[in-house]
Amino acid sequence: MHSKTDRKLRQILEDVLGLKPGQVDDFTEETGLFGELPELDSMAVAGLLTEMEDRLDIVIDEDEIDGELFETYGSLLAFAVAKQAAA
Repeated sequence: MHSKTDRKLRQILEDVLGLKPGQVDDFTEETGLFGELPELDSMAVAGLLTEMEDRLDIVIDEDEIDGELFETYGSLLAFAVAKQAAA
């Protein structure tokens, strides 16, 4: 489950942000996202959340979104896994 979500999340990041193929393969839980990836700006966040909802079959409430969510790849993945577990 976790690794499937991991693969899907990496694909979503690559697709939405237009990252180079394979760039997300190097992401670790400590990889910084917002503020570290120039492609991830406030406009991209909305698209990213929409794609996460669609592809991971989850619902994300506005009050769940904060800066820490996009701080690292690990924080985003943990959020996605938790949302799927609760769904």
